[in-house]
Amino acid sequence: MRKAHALILFAAGACLLPCQRAAAEIEYKAGEGWSTVDANGQEKIEATASAQLDKAEAYEKAGDYHRAMIAYYSLTRKFPRSGAAADAQLKAGDMAVAGGDYDRGYALYNEYLTKYPKGEDFDKALEGMYNIGQKFLDGARRKLFGVKAFPSMARAQQIFESIVKAAPFNKWAPLAQYYAGQALEKQSKPDDAIAAYEEVISRYPTDPAAADAQYQIGFVYLVESRTAYDKAAATKAQEAFEDFLAHYPASEKAAQAQDNLKTLQTREHSSAVKIAKYYDKKKNYKAAVIYYDEVIKEQPGTPDATSAQARIAALKAKVGDTALEPGPEKTENGARAQETRKMQAQVDTASRSDFLGPPVAEPTPAPVPDETAPGKPQLRSSPDDMNPLPAVEPPLPKQ
Repeated sequence: MRKAHALILFAAGACLLPCQRAAAEIEYKAGEGWSTVDANGQEKIEATASAQLDKAEAYEKAGDYHRAMIAYYSLTRKFPRSGAAADAQLKAGDMAVAGGDYDRGYALYNEYLTKYPKGEDFDKALEGMYNIGQKFLDGARRKLFGVKAFPSMARAQQIFESIVKAAPFNKWAPLAQYYAGQALEKQSKPDDAIAAYEEVISRYPTDPAAADAQYQIGFVYLVESRTAYDKAAATKAQEAFEDFLAHYPASEKAAQAQDNLKTLQTREHSSAVKIAKYYDKKKNYKAAVIYYDEVIKEQPGTPDATSAQARIAALKAKVGDTALEPGPEKTENGARAQETRKMQAQVDTASRSDFLGPPVAEPTPAPVPDETAPGKPQLRSSPDDMNPLPAVEPPLPKQ
């Protein structure tokens, strides 16, 4: 008897399953009537392109961007020769972006470029891709399994580079190349960023983006020069800013470039004084005199130069001229001898005419911040010790 009841219940349940599934596939919306959706959430395509377009526009008007995207894209697949197909492809990308699915929006815009290379909305598709790249550059998060998971500077870089590759002579290409450099900066890849900026200048020398790229090359080197006072980077920064002022004297960033040059010169002079005093304090008078001489040569007539001259005279009176001439010192044993040899090697290197930078800098610099770590300052924020740089570098105007 129990078996009979179980069979009856099982049969009843089996009868209900098709009805429940069928009900799940049929949907009614006021003003739109009945529509059907398959198990994957795809719209049932209407019999004509016009009817499918009406459905997509109705979803868009209702704010159902996901369904609108599906409906527009379904039109392009079912009616590829329709006069509405190209516009529907672009609209599908617009709907994906409106719904916050930037990766899918990018894919749909990029597909437009492939399908309709001569389409009247080619520039609009590129603009859509560019705007998505900007969103990722500004910190928008990518979706993972439908959930916004993590920001991606690498994704921004990829999108900007794809724009340049797809349309290297389009009006969006110079800006895209420039912002590819920005994305590389934010990934703490200064060499790659400089290469990207140099590509802007090489490919698009007459575009306004070239001026900003030249300035940014100097800025990247300026930031690099902070690491243990990298004199080679400081020299390159100075050259880049001088080139910028020579080629773009009317740029809105000209005043800032001049201030940056003053900062570099001040830091260079200050560094030479600090290094001289460091060696002086360590009683490595040979090394101290080398840097005191550098202060005198590069800052003639300044208080620092006067102080350096007085200190050299005092050291000569204290230890004699011979003791201050470069050369080997008295042989020592053990750890002290090893330290002396190391110091002497640094001094001998510093005395060379082709020496590019000091071997020691005080104080020990802080490590370069990790741009990808949460809560860390962004690379483009200027440090407190590098005034008058602005808090944030002004972005290029969006077209």
